[in-house]
Amino acid sequence: MIKNRLAYSFCLSSTIVLLGGVVALAQAPGSPQPPSMPGQQQAPTSPGAGIPGTGTGAYPATAPTGQDYSERAFVTKALEGGEAEVQLGQLAEQKSQSNDVKQFAQKMVSDHGQMDEKWLKPVAQQLGVSEPNGPSKKDKKEIARLGGLSGEDFDREYIMMMVKDHRQDLKDFKDEAQAAQDPSVKQVAEQGSNVISQHLQLIEQIAKNHNINVDSKEISSTK
Repeated sequence: MIKNRLAYSFCLSSTIVLLGGVVALAQAPGSPQPPSMPGQQQAPTSPGAGIPGTGTGAYPATAPTGQDYSERAFVTKALEGGEAEVQLGQLAEQKSQSNDVKQFAQKMVSDHGQMDEKWLKPVAQQLGVSEPNGPSKKDKKEIARLGGLSGEDFDREYIMMMVKDHRQDLKDFKDEAQAAQDPSVKQVAEQGSNVISQHLQLIEQIAKNHNINVDSKEISSTK
């Protein structure tokens, strides 16, 4: 009887020791955790967890600087201006009675369309700039005004507008090429300056051919 009790006590003690070892192993660092059961929820992991500068509790991202806002504003304005040049060019193709004006208008549609699609829109996407919905309010009014003209009146107003706009655009693009810190913005500003400079030379010559004085600050027709 005593022998049987001793054997039972030994077996019970061995079982307790074995269970204790299993529990200790399960709690040990690096031990594999049991898989989740279907329907069992786990704590969500924050995006970028474990990556410095990302995720919940990470260091805040650098706030946009005045330079950032300036570069984004330039891209937005350039996109608006490019769309205005395209729409004005399309209008001139329809309403102008002069071959040289029509040819220039066709070039505006082609060149500014490509500048927008190949240069400005990719940079805008890179900077997180939303594409504007067409020309600015000011340019829309000018497009509507020219839409009410025809013949020589249209040609004169279109030519004067193109000279004035391209002079201002050239200044803006050159200034941005000097001031921009973002390499993509700087490159677009430099390339755009070259294209706009060519456009300005063309339209100034057309203005002279149509007897429009472009030498003074106040552009006016000599007719």
